[in-house]
Amino acid sequence: MSLLPETARQVDLLIAQAQSTGRVPSLVMGVIRDGALTHLATAGEHSRPHADLQYRLGSISKTMTASLVLQLRDAGRLALDDPLERHLPDTGVGTLTLRQLLGHASGMQREPEGEWWERTEGVDLGTLLTGVSASKIAYPPHAGYHYSNLAYGLLGGMLERLTGTSWADLLAERILAPLGMRRTTYAAAEPFARGYVVHPWHGTLREEPRTDTGAMAPAGQLWSTIEDLGRWAAFLADPDPSVLAAETLTEMCAPVVISDLDSWTGGHGLGLELYRDGERVYVGHGGSMPGYVAALAVHRPSRTAVVGFANSYGFAIGGLGQRLLTTVLDAEPAFPQPWRPTAAPPPSGITEISGRWWWMGTPLDVARDTAAGDLVVHLRGERVSRFSPEGPDRWRGRSGPENGEILSVLRDGTGRAVALDIATFVFTRTPDEAP
Repeated sequence: MSLLPETARQVDLLIAQAQSTGRVPSLVMGVIRDGALTHLATAGEHSRPHADLQYRLGSISKTMTASLVLQLRDAGRLALDDPLERHLPDTGVGTLTLRQLLGHASGMQREPEGEWWERTEGVDLGTLLTGVSASKIAYPPHAGYHYSNLAYGLLGGMLERLTGTSWADLLAERILAPLGMRRTTYAAAEPFARGYVVHPWHGTLREEPRTDTGAMAPAGQLWSTIEDLGRWAAFLADPDPSVLAAETLTEMCAPVVISDLDSWTGGHGLGLELYRDGERVYVGHGGSMPGYVAALAVHRPSRTAVVGFANSYGFAIGGLGQRLLTTVLDAEPAFPQPWRPTAAPPPSGITEISGRWWWMGTPLDVARDTAAGDLVVHLRGERVSRFSPEGPDRWRGRSGPENGEILSVLRDGTGRAVALDIATFVFTRTPDEAP
């Protein structure tokens, strides 16, 4: 479904203004809804942008590296709280955990030793590791947020050592091919936009080198297009379970560390950045490499995303992408899923416990999800938890505030359900009864 004409005009105007005031050779952004590219906004002519033109992803590559780590975790090959040493020995920083490295909570130094890795030809893993020692822990682990490109170079090295497959081949086999991301590549493949630094005074362009970053590739090497990055955004909104389980992606979106302690508008999960905009939280990542910047912001509840590229280093594309996403969501809220009547009567056990219960004057409403067969529990009409059956009179929370907790049905001597016990909080049928 296309954007409404007035929404499309707002988006196009924002892009045109940003390209003009930001002095960007080319700028392209796409709106993704329900898995499809619904609007493409372009500005600039150097190169003339289109949906299949490659730009460099930069650090958005990290989101795919993190997904590879979580795939191996789900396969039982590692645990997130494993020390790095268990899978990549003799680094000198091996006490740091995979979770800390994924979430930029390890305190690892931001960059590897030597010349700026983004603009010089990379080294192999063995050479990278010779420059890694305990002195590279620049900040106390898990004491706060400290972004580290080096951490992702090490995670990529761990993936290679653990699987015996190069990071690039692993990525192609396990993510790019299954998701049909044929135009996401290790090196630039025509057609691609050249990347520039724009001179601040006279507006001339300096073309930047397109380097092979070697062992640091898992932190920022990849090239992609609006169409392919849109596929990745759609995956982050609604994952293909053959690539990554839905619950695992939700785990990646939970904060490991808050990056903005003053206002809590930003944080970092397992490979994904988190951005708060009012009552909404977006997940995604920014990206930059010499000559290029990239944006990825996803609102998972509405399956709406914005992806974008520019070929001018230093242009603030991340904030533009989030502003664009907010513009679309404000103008065109997603339609709710339609209610459908129950096809068959619910099991008698669900019927018996449906309705209102009370604890200390607080109402709890229990209903059945007709599609999933779960219990949906509303506390005070606000907090919503879902429970799945785990045995007779026993339900396990699987989302919401009671995620993981047990709901037990308590019965009297006649077998009648008289109370619900949720993690020791006992709800009865009337507010007059003591719990």
